[in-house]
Amino acid sequence: MKYQVAHTTRYNYSEAVPVCHNEVRLTPRQSPHQTCDDFHLSISPAPSGSGRRLDYVGNAVHFFSIEESHDTLTVTATSRVTVNPPPICDDTPSNRWEDVVQALQQDRSVIGLNTHQFAFDSLHVRRSAALAEYASRSFRPSRPILEAAVELTQCIHREFDYDPRATTVNTTLEEAFEQRRGVCQDFAHVQIGCLRSIGLAARYVSGYLRTLPPPGEPRLVGADASHAWLSLYCGDLGWVDLDPTNNTLPSLDYVTLAYGRDYSDVCPIKGVFMGGGQHGMHVSVDVAPSDE
Repeated sequence: MKYQVAHTTRYNYSEAVPVCHNEVRLTPRQSPHQTCDDFHLSISPAPSGSGRRLDYVGNAVHFFSIEESHDTLTVTATSRVTVNPPPICDDTPSNRWEDVVQALQQDRSVIGLNTHQFAFDSLHVRRSAALAEYASRSFRPSRPILEAAVELTQCIHREFDYDPRATTVNTTLEEAFEQRRGVCQDFAHVQIGCLRSIGLAARYVSGYLRTLPPPGEPRLVGADASHAWLSLYCGDLGWVDLDPTNNTLPSLDYVTLAYGRDYSDVCPIKGVFMGGGQHGMHVSVDVAPSDE
């Protein structure tokens, strides 16, 4: 599946901003199942300085500074992406989950250590006994890891309500878990916390989910949105993506931007600015098959 993606973020300020410095993580990742065929970042007003680097897990990071007075800032990322289906479905045979935990703790290779870092606490995901207990309902003794992970995904999807008014970007995992409601960011953090609390490695994934219009209705430009899910290390199967918001294993409708320990590692745009007074932000995302 080939996609054309346009992601525009516009900031409006009630007072002039004389200077700002920003980081952008909006470049689709390269992987065995996804290729970023083209990417362009447009910034207005034009930055006085800019650059690109890879962060410690390989996400592309663009950074820029604007050193002239401005009351609006517009950042538009456009890309062409090819997505192939992963060779894993929910009934693919997998290792026992306890064996994956044990192997992860003993592996001192570079790959093993890079994987193991996703088993520890991070800024927005703290392990706890309550999360371990919730996970243990699905991760029963000697159960295949993928089978258990799929069931945990189903449980969160069934028992948590999707409610954009219930949480904000600053809502903690503990709050979302207690009230059993939130958005995709909260659901991903909760499931990552459950998995890490029983010794597994799980990472946060940001990207896009193509939404389909009702039968007979046209696709609305800008109707798609940023999305978040997670990826679990499953031993011999490697990393497997899981989406508790939609109760599925992500496939052709998903475009991956970045991954990290939690949301703080993959925030699409973040930065600092001086002045500005009151400010607002508007985001528009369009994910279209390239033949449209």
